[in-house]
Amino acid sequence: MPGPVQSVERAAAILKLLAASSAPLALVEVANSLDLAKGTAHGLLRTLVEVGFVEQDRTSGRYALGATLLQLGTDYLDVNELRSRALNWADPLASRTGEAVRVGVLHGAEVLVVHHVFRPDDTAQTVEAGALLPAHATALGKVLLAHDPAAVARLGAPLASFTHRTLTDSRALAASLAEVRRRDWAVSVEELEVGRAAIAAPIRGRGGLVVGAVGISGDCDRLAPRGTPPAGLLSLVADTARAISHELGARAHG
Repeated sequence: MPGPVQSVERAAAILKLLAASSAPLALVEVANSLDLAKGTAHGLLRTLVEVGFVEQDRTSGRYALGATLLQLGTDYLDVNELRSRALNWADPLASRTGEAVRVGVLHGAEVLVVHHVFRPDDTAQTVEAGALLPAHATALGKVLLAHDPAAVARLGAPLASFTHRTLTDSRALAASLAEVRRRDWAVSVEELEVGRAAIAAPIRGRGGLVVGAVGISGDCDRLAPRGTPPAGLLSLVADTARAISHELGARAHG
């Protein structure tokens, strides 16, 4: 039976060291702590950075655990708990608004739809659970980006354009996200698809951290006549977001 692979053992030791440290570590600190040659430690760290398990600060050169590794440990439970908590509230939202309901989380620079409730009518519809949507062009995405500066940095440039109303300028997007944070909801009007609009609000977990978003989507004439969501629809979406947040252990926000 083959023995352990030394490089994997050393990489695991580096990850454990970084996880136990209260601050990012320099290359020499990693090498000395694990009794590794500086070149060996550098090669391992470079590989871990490339796969996203470790991040290196561009200014100091120090290393810390990366977002990809942190997400591996939390995404499965978080997404499934979010979905299970949202089930009891998404269906009533669809019934009361007459619109499709989506619950989403950030996945890189996109929104992963973790739950989707069909619009309650007889029109043909497609299951969207598991779909990836561009964060900057959707109401769900704007809510999530507004509370995650690191995700905004991952968007890159130029931003993809889907319609003539898509925000492709980073400064315009930043201003839009600031407004989302101020009012605690987001709207997108023909930014992803002509004739379609969406409204979304943040779902919070313990400590008030935004862990997802819930929203409705439908025709512009219903969701955003004259470009503004009706107060009744906004209230229903916001109430649903608060209810799911309460299920997740969040205290009342605002």
